[in-house]
Amino acid sequence: MAKKVSKTESIVGIDLGTTFSALAILNAIGKPEIIPNADGERLTPSAIFFDEENSDVVRVGVEAINSRHLNAERSVRWIKRNMGDADYCKNIDGKDWTPVELSSLVLKKLKQDCSAEHGEIHDAVISVPAHFDEVRRKATMDAGIAAGLNVIGIVNEPVAAALYYTTTRNVSGKILVYDLGGGTFDVTIMDVKEHQMDIICSQGDHALGGTDFDQKVLEMLEQNYRDKFGAELINSDEDRAKYEDEAEDIKKTLSRRASAKKMLYGPAGNTRVEIKREMFEEAISSLIARTDIMVEVALEEAGVEPSGIDKVLLVGGSTRIPLVQKHLEKTFGSAPEITVNVDECVALGAALHAGLTLLREKPEVVPAGISSGLKDIDLTDVCNHSYGTICAPIDKETGRRTIQNRIILKKNTPLPCETSKMFYTMSKGQTEVEITITQGEDTAPEYVNKVAKHRLKLPPDRPAERPVKVTYSYDVNQRMHCKFEDIESGGALEVDLCLDEDGTMSEGDTKQKGNQFKLMKVE
Repeated sequence: MAKKVSKTESIVGIDLGTTFSALAILNAIGKPEIIPNADGERLTPSAIFFDEENSDVVRVGVEAINSRHLNAERSVRWIKRNMGDADYCKNIDGKDWTPVELSSLVLKKLKQDCSAEHGEIHDAVISVPAHFDEVRRKATMDAGIAAGLNVIGIVNEPVAAALYYTTTRNVSGKILVYDLGGGTFDVTIMDVKEHQMDIICSQGDHALGGTDFDQKVLEMLEQNYRDKFGAELINSDEDRAKYEDEAEDIKKTLSRRASAKKMLYGPAGNTRVEIKREMFEEAISSLIARTDIMVEVALEEAGVEPSGIDKVLLVGGSTRIPLVQKHLEKTFGSAPEITVNVDECVALGAALHAGLTLLREKPEVVPAGISSGLKDIDLTDVCNHSYGTICAPIDKETGRRTIQNRIILKKNTPLPCETSKMFYTMSKGQTEVEITITQGEDTAPEYVNKVAKHRLKLPPDRPAERPVKVTYSYDVNQRMHCKFEDIESGGALEVDLCLDEDGTMSEGDTKQKGNQFKLMKVE
């Protein structure tokens, strides 16, 4: 019988994936271990099905995948791609479920299954793609809170994977982490010396992954059926769910074999199809080209030639596709490293990151064995985006004010970091300043994301050009804090970026939202 552990020992890392999720726990000597779910599987499909007969029951995992074929309207997959989207919701039985709430159900399933074997789960770090913006990161944390987790931090997926690689394998030098998962793609470059890791830069695409490859296979199946019968293969959401799974199976088969065969059962008749690897590779070539471009951008940003990369580490199930490995070998002149389970290394690394976070912030709660196992690991992450604010300085040539985005925190600044800049009020008698927090690299306001907007109240009857100090800080757990301070009066506005229906949410709202559905039974 497994030993029950106390809350302080229940330090976990979670890979909340687009297609599959996993949970790892630190054992007594600080080594991460994947915890199988209630079905005995090490990976849990990130799929949700709302029971038709009992509206209080939600099924998560393999059973949810299978139930899609019976009633696709009551199922949800790939919700990670909608994280941070204030306009997305799934209506079930009159309730609108947000991406945060849906993701929390997957996390709750992982938490429940682990707790059944290892006692109540307490502290957790959840992984996110490196390119996730602040709203998506906060949405992920909110989902964890709603699932009843104490989310002590967020870690970038490539960083988590590299953390596991470097603590279990001999990896050193300039490392490129190529992370191609079910729904997202990241490339991260870092310097590694033994257990010390310094992140240099990251690039990514939140809409590029295994599901896109599946879609290409599905399009081939549909076209094959049209050519044979002059009719459509798919005529309902349930048909689409069935053949999406068939397409995924074909994709996986083609990573092992030169061809895959399937029977198509359509309304005009049945037919046998064969998809060859060459056909698949041609269909996905444009998608692979997008990853190649991201790799080139990351190398340029890091100021490194392909020959300067000592090792390429693979992360994510989609890196098993032979074409991916061929492209990387051609670019870097040697085969990429595949010495760990590419599906599990993010969760395992996230557990290590959770232990490191607690060691840094609350060392007294970390058991001695775990503390000893982690003591030699040193990680320096970077800010993955630039953050700034909108201002209107006077143009020296024209003498007129021009609206621009002024960057305060630069991309790839090592974490933790804090930067301050001084701005000045524009007019006499100005009673407030409109605050806009931006994310992006451009000075033109129309080309950056407006993350949050607020107003800073000012004292009345003052002359123009009064100083306002703006301070942005970013901690190692990927949390950002913004402070806008009127120097003369001492008045200040402090902002922690959050999420709700219009793109922002306070911590109180987060907890309240979680309470709305915490009593639902998740299986």
